[in-house]
Amino acid sequence: MSEPAMRRLIDLPGVDDLELKALMKPRLADPDLIDDHPEVDEVARAAFGLTPAEAADVPLPADWPDHLRELHRQSPADLVEAFEAEGWDVTDKRRKPLRLLPLFALPLALAARGVAGTLPFVAEPDHPTTDWGASLKAEAGRFRKR
Repeated sequence: MSEPAMRRLIDLPGVDDLELKALMKPRLADPDLIDDHPEVDEVARAAFGLTPAEAADVPLPADWPDHLRELHRQSPADLVEAFEAEGWDVTDKRRKPLRLLPLFALPLALAARGVAGTLPFVAEPDHPTTDWGASLKAEAGRFRKR
């Protein structure tokens, strides 16, 4: 059985647009300047149901996994590995960590594990359709030739 596809952070509402904006203005992704950029809070609330500041105030459960502890101190490469273990792709199309990852790591972890916040609904992909009609047609042709 195949593994389910990882969800992508960049596909959540507003994240891709804000990531592009952070490319043009790198200070947007600076955790120390988050108060100067209310659009980060708006995107976080739309994507996770809580802002980075609200996420920082949420007490972590006792059974919180080690790879998700102290997300703010981990390097972006370590964050990528931690979220891949949780089923999330937090990279861009070139497989580099998103610039906004340090800001969104805790809200994403809390929402993905159901501790606080929510994630947007994503429908399961449709099952691939089989072309059983063509095989029936071929079988009928072989039957008529007999």
